Amino acid sequence: MAEANSNFDIEQLLRNALAPVEPSASLSERMDTRLTELTNVAFDELAAWELEAMRDPRNWGRPAAAMLIGGAAATALVLVRAQRRSKKSGQPLRALEEVSRDLSRDLQKRMMRGKK
Repeated sequence: MAEANSNFDIEQLLRNALAPVEPSASLSERMDTRLTELTNVAFDELAAWELEAMRDPRNWGRPAAAMLIGGAAATALVLVRAQRRSKKSGQPLRALEEVSRDLSRDLQKRMMRGKK
């Protein structure tokens, strides 16, 4: 009998310990700000490179790193914003679609400004 009670207590302790914890709103905002900064820096780094310099493979390191870091930051930014928006609307897939569309428009605007 004592063994059954101790198993129950352990199970309850595990349930309590593994319960989901909601991150604070400020954490989400800080992550959004940092990921936006990383995406912008990576975009600016790629925009600064000229195609002539890319002929030499020794020059590929920085643009490759900017692509990897910028792509990862942009992906994480979409997920963070979609999670925040889905909490408000209750529709995670629609929120993901809207955030992806918004970020795509922002990047297109930046690219058009860079061409002028």
